Amino acid sequence: MADTSEFTPDLYTLVDENGIEQTFELLDAMEIDDERYFALVPYAEKPEDALEGSDELVILKAEMVDGEELLASIEDDEEFDRIGQIFLQRIEEMFEDEEEFEEE
Repeated sequence: MADTSEFTPDLYTLVDENGIEQTFELLDAMEIDDERYFALVPYAEKPEDALEGSDELVILKAEMVDGEELLASIEDDEEFDRIGQIFLQRIEEMFEDEEEFEEE
């Protein structure tokens, strides 16, 4: 029997400023300058729903609040743009590597 655990997505349920919960799938995470950043997309249980969904990429930063790590929006536009470009490049490279693997 095949081990499918490696294909289980890392899911995060986030609550926005209006108290609305939404589930996201982690695409990538990285640490830069002692800060942790996360790239997530809205989660769809069915693959066909993911194809119909938006191309929304959410980039969040880990912050410690009362001793608890929370994911928060990046308020600084320059920081957001810099981190966003790094994530886009990394994600593009991940998908290129997957396509090459599938062709072999």
